[in-house]
Amino acid sequence: MRPRSPLWSAAALALLAAAAAPAHAVTYGTPTIKLSAAYLSGAVGATGDPTVTVTVAQSGADASALTVTATRSSEGTVAAAADVRVTGTGGSRAVAVTAHARGYTDLTLKVTGLGGRTATATLHYAASPAVGHSADARYLTGAADASAAVDVDVGGGYVVVANDEDNTLRLYDGTASGAPVRTWDLGGALDADKEVDIEGAARVGNTVYWTGSLGNNKDGEYKPDRNTVFTTTVSGSGAATRLTFGTAGHRLRDDLVAWDEANGDRYGFAAATADGREPKRADGFNVEGLEFAPGSATTAYVGFRAPLVPPRAGGKALLVPVTNMDQVARGGKAVFGTPVELDLGGLSVRDLRRDEAGRYLILAGSWAAEDNSAPYALYSWDGTAGHQPVKVLDLPTADAGGWESVVSVPDPATAGARVQLITDDGAADLYGDGTEAKDLAHPEWQKSRTTWFTVS
Repeated sequence: MRPRSPLWSAAALALLAAAAAPAHAVTYGTPTIKLSAAYLSGAVGATGDPTVTVTVAQSGADASALTVTATRSSEGTVAAAADVRVTGTGGSRAVAVTAHARGYTDLTLKVTGLGGRTATATLHYAASPAVGHSADARYLTGAADASAAVDVDVGGGYVVVANDEDNTLRLYDGTASGAPVRTWDLGGALDADKEVDIEGAARVGNTVYWTGSLGNNKDGEYKPDRNTVFTTTVSGSGAATRLTFGTAGHRLRDDLVAWDEANGDRYGFAAATADGREPKRADGFNVEGLEFAPGSATTAYVGFRAPLVPPRAGGKALLVPVTNMDQVARGGKAVFGTPVELDLGGLSVRDLRRDEAGRYLILAGSWAAEDNSAPYALYSWDGTAGHQPVKVLDLPTADAGGWESVVSVPDPATAGARVQLITDDGAADLYGDGTEAKDLAHPEWQKSRTTWFTVS
């Protein structure tokens, strides 16, 4: 009798078959690569240019196993693939670019994952030319027409900047190049159909006063929204700074004209604001500066870009004190003090700023120039009517943009004290294609420049 074969259970046979079969390879998905912004601006010779963040991932793999490289540049003379630096590990990497020439290039970024799988993304890069004092320059992106600025974080570097082409206030880390940390669009709060053309700002305590240019537009047309003075309230500090809208008034221009007519039409404000009269001429009407008088929280100097006094080459710059600016910003009728005429070497007021000790710095420029085609200078003034300002610095004019704003007044007793100025680059052809910066389609390519200068 033959022995019986052993009986094997179906489960045992399945286990034996599984053990004999080859192991399945791990399956990796196609990696992903996403840019925090598809557009990036830099400058030749810049220090601390903006960066973009690249986020990468791959199913079945740890992000630290992925590599990110630049593989192609459409215009290597502007920046080659080798000029792209990728830093960081894990799912988030920082991408920086070193520019060699002005212009545009598209940079291809590739992520390589496990299993040899790859994916790409395109970074559209624009480089502006080298500037003087480049080591002390930073670029504030997101808008090109910086027109007024206030220090909201004394000693911390954060600054709120107005742009004269919109009604948005932007908070920047003024020590670094890059996009605004926060923005506040006040068009709705101001009930403005067009831009207010913000040109001046001054801070008293936690209140910031802002003024429009008050003048006609470049075509000589009256735009009511420009006849605006308003306030915002500052809270918090640093990157956590907040602004809240306060009040607004819309009659300062009219009150200035009426006051001038009642005093013999001394400055020609009525004619300067007439239909068809352009604002930026020696006998025009255009406000660009605002700052409070020494020791006062209500009397503010309104600084005029135009007119000069008298309205010809070599004329003096004009400040008109508004003694109840707190009421004007609530819609009240303005009350005026004795006007102040300052010899700025034939230049007019583009901005002025005061410190707690009553010392002023006046940024002086041409009533006409939109760029660097005329001189700019920085003057100190003790705030006393009848005392003339003293020039402390001739500003460089070889680069694009016009000097527009003084952030704060440094302590002159401090050795190597530095002042921070900001340019309006709206009319500048930053990238060599004939397009003014304010007309660039991508806000990441729009920018103004902030630079520190040593003053004594």
